[in-house]
Amino acid sequence: MKYRTKLFHVKDPFDYENTKDLFFWAMKENFTFQYEKIPEYKRIMDGMGFHPDLLQKYNDLVKIPFLPTLFFKKHILFSIPRRKIWVQATSSGTKGRFSVIGIEAGGLLCGLRMVLKTGRYRKLFSLIPANYIVLGYQPHKENHTAVAKTAFGATLFAPALSRSYALQYVNGSYQADLEYVIRQIRLKSRSKFPMRFMGFPSYLYFILKTMEERGLYLKLPKGSKIMMGGGWKQFYAQQVDKQVLYDLAWKVLRVRDENIIEFFGAVEHPVLYCDCPCHHFHVPAYGRVVIRDVNTLEPVANGALGLINLMTPMIQAAPVLSVVTDDLGILHDAEECPCGLKSPWLEIIGRVGLKEIKTCAAGAAEKL
Repeated sequence: MKYRTKLFHVKDPFDYENTKDLFFWAMKENFTFQYEKIPEYKRIMDGMGFHPDLLQKYNDLVKIPFLPTLFFKKHILFSIPRRKIWVQATSSGTKGRFSVIGIEAGGLLCGLRMVLKTGRYRKLFSLIPANYIVLGYQPHKENHTAVAKTAFGATLFAPALSRSYALQYVNGSYQADLEYVIRQIRLKSRSKFPMRFMGFPSYLYFILKTMEERGLYLKLPKGSKIMMGGGWKQFYAQQVDKQVLYDLAWKVLRVRDENIIEFFGAVEHPVLYCDCPCHHFHVPAYGRVVIRDVNTLEPVANGALGLINLMTPMIQAAPVLSVVTDDLGILHDAEECPCGLKSPWLEIIGRVGLKEIKTCAAGAAEKL
């Protein structure tokens, strides 16, 4: 995977235009590997009339037959022996179907480089210790969800003085306790050290709204940050505009807009999408986004609504190089964002509403 290694060594994580050739060769390298190592994947590709020789140039990447994320909830495909898989991440900790994706050492190393570069861009790293409020799952050996691993990983951006979890593992199951979180926020706000939040935006909104209704207004220590990821899922009806949430964070906690960061990702596409200062998800050099017509599945022009097709050569252990999610989105030209990044940015509109799909955040919603 020499091209993959070169791609993830690129200095600028948003160097979209200058990495097209390198991205193409890394994708062809990955596709060829999956095609040769996984008989089931080869049968699917052969059935679609596609094989590695058809990848001749960058624009051919959109022709790779994508797999829907629902496919991985019904099938487990690994291209390397399980003993060489360092991490198995799942898409949900709830009962029912969930994706199981394996990540090998090389993929983890690429992920580490990606996180370091993206984290530096958003100034997430600090030597100043922080008290963490995790609006998600408390780590447990039975919980292999990617969202739990990501939330814990976010507590490593700055040394952790404490970690308080909204979803606590009690007697074999997770229980949500937002009242406990509010008590911890009030307690830790008296510290001289910053407070950092990480987790579901829905949880953050419910907590801030409750505090507002009770007249609990605080001023968090300097350097405090709010990091969010995971979406609203079953709380879609209660979802508010981003600016409403940002204004509430300022009103209740005195955390400014520039200290609020959002993440987007999926276990089937482990590329870290971190918003810019204007809160847009610019496509990093390590991935590509294709928006597809919901009826024909053909690529649509930037600015048009469709299904989100995500591509990356990051993982060797599983055939997730091209997946289509159950999200609807719009890909915008870079010039439509004033932040200065030269890569297009993804606007996520919402889910298509497949009842069969159960997500990690949906499982968390059930705990409330």
